[in-house]
Amino acid sequence: MSKVITHSLFTDFDINLFKGGKHFRLHEKMGSHICSVNGIEGTYFAVWAPSANQVSVIGDFNHWNDGEHTLNVRWDSSGIWEGFIPGVGHSDTYKYKIHSNHNGIITEKADPFARRAEHPPKTASIVYETNHEWKDKEWMAKRYKHNSLDAPYSVYELHLGSWRRKAAENNRSLSYSELAVELVAYIKEMNFTHVEFMPIMEYPYDPSWGYQLTGYFAPTSRFGYPEELMTLVDALHQNDIGVILDWVPSHFPEDAHGLGNFDGTACYEHPDKRKGYHPDWKSLIFNYERNEVRSFLISNALFWLDQYHIDGLRVDAVASMLYLDYSREEGEWEPNDQGGRENLAVISFLKELNQEVYASFPDVQTIAEESTSFPMVSRPVFLGGLGFGMKWMMGWMHDTLEYFKRDTLYRNHHHNEISFSMTYGFTENFMLPLSHDEVVYGKQSILGRMPGDEWQKFANLRLLYTYMYTHPGGKLLFMGSEFGQGAEWDFENQLDWYVLQYDIHKGVQKAVADINKVYRETPSLYEKQFEPEGFEWIAHDDSENAVLSYIRYGKNTDTAVIGVFNMTPVPKEAYRIGLPFKGSLREIFNSDASKYAGTGEYHNTKLTVVKTSWNGKSHSAEITVPPLAGVVFELKK
Repeated sequence: MSKVITHSLFTDFDINLFKGGKHFRLHEKMGSHICSVNGIEGTYFAVWAPSANQVSVIGDFNHWNDGEHTLNVRWDSSGIWEGFIPGVGHSDTYKYKIHSNHNGIITEKADPFARRAEHPPKTASIVYETNHEWKDKEWMAKRYKHNSLDAPYSVYELHLGSWRRKAAENNRSLSYSELAVELVAYIKEMNFTHVEFMPIMEYPYDPSWGYQLTGYFAPTSRFGYPEELMTLVDALHQNDIGVILDWVPSHFPEDAHGLGNFDGTACYEHPDKRKGYHPDWKSLIFNYERNEVRSFLISNALFWLDQYHIDGLRVDAVASMLYLDYSREEGEWEPNDQGGRENLAVISFLKELNQEVYASFPDVQTIAEESTSFPMVSRPVFLGGLGFGMKWMMGWMHDTLEYFKRDTLYRNHHHNEISFSMTYGFTENFMLPLSHDEVVYGKQSILGRMPGDEWQKFANLRLLYTYMYTHPGGKLLFMGSEFGQGAEWDFENQLDWYVLQYDIHKGVQKAVADINKVYRETPSLYEKQFEPEGFEWIAHDDSENAVLSYIRYGKNTDTAVIGVFNMTPVPKEAYRIGLPFKGSLREIFNSDASKYAGTGEYHNTKLTVVKTSWNGKSHSAEITVPPLAGVVFELKK
């Protein structure tokens, strides 16, 4: 006989929203919720299993016996099974045993809405209520200033499990609590404005790096309790550092306890393999045509923004979602009803996602990892766009790394590769990404791509970062790249921190910290980073010298920033650049400085702006550009 008491958190209005795909706070109703019914303490459970004929809660409290705590199916055809179990409470482990109407299939599933999960390889869900007193009120009140499109946006991307490890303690990863001390101090030292965590939702398989999720509402237990993650976010916020989460609404794994074949049928995934199975990642694709799935995903996005005070979501693999023929051969996909290859359900889903995110949290950003030329990804929905705040500039990343790996002797023949980005640089709100994807699978580290001897490799790296930080757009740098790690990223071990005993690595690290500081403190570099008015070429065509130069503007038209980049190991002395007006010109950053392990021999101390037209500008000045270096100047009227 069932020991489940009939109880519900759902109203008829909730059910109508859920069935219509418009319930975006499902986590407040679904899953496990500790509560009291008729003075009895226990836990309310609710799970969506529309093709089930019986659903039981099994757990340590009933010795995992099927049928002892059978949930009640709602009468309204919502497919929701629910009920209250007395005596079940905080930290109890459980799963759902689901008997399907389909071929007698029985599944044993973790709770899709669980707030905590067991440490892998264990797979059960845990009844859990967080208890954290937030101390980031000041940040939350002003974060719209830090997260706006006219604010500096310099992101440090990291994989929590391999940033630092405790070698003396069986090479374990740092906990959320330890990161709240060590990571916060490091980000402050390096002057990044935001951190981006690779997926921290629960996942079963370490080599997936978190991109194959089974617990969408549960922070991974690998690094501690949910409150400890909140403590980490809180500590970052109290030090004026924003937090972005990598979010994966594109696919999920086939693990037995996960979302796949949830109630014996394709519940969360699309039933048509042409739309529901990803051939590259051997994973399942959400059914964006199903209203209940859309509610699940959008609720999940809002959950992290609400419950964990997250400042932004980097949405993974958007290109794979948008196109029906992504990684598919002819005959392996079916055109949409208009004859095209776009997934129309995904387009409407992404628009609705972004509309709801910005309506509920106008002071955050959504950032698309989208590698194609799909139009208007980061334009508002009311203008016909997908509604993201920013989009990764994959073209810039590819062209820039291709250019920088070329022998400096031949760069003048490929000058267009380094200048091409500005032909489309303002078609989207672009973020420049040098991410984890660029330092794995034989691609080498960013340093490893640089040509020449050791000195030239490091000079090239500092030059690349100077160019990146003065180029329009947000910035993202993957951990280890900031100090010139030579080896590819290895998720099973910590970064090669030991290389910082060498001045040449410390020099790169110092250069990144300083160029971050320049970027953050120089409005001309960020106030109009997504507007064509914020950029003007000085010379994009000096292929003979392989020198690139441009002007950056902010809202104050009496000030401008000049970036000049020498892509060769030959210093350029008495190099004349055109300037837009007369004023005082001073050097504010030089990647060849001795403190960065550069030569330290080429300085710009006394500069004179003269009324001699050059490069189509009314004024000009002669400067010195060191070998393989970027120099940044400030021009003030």
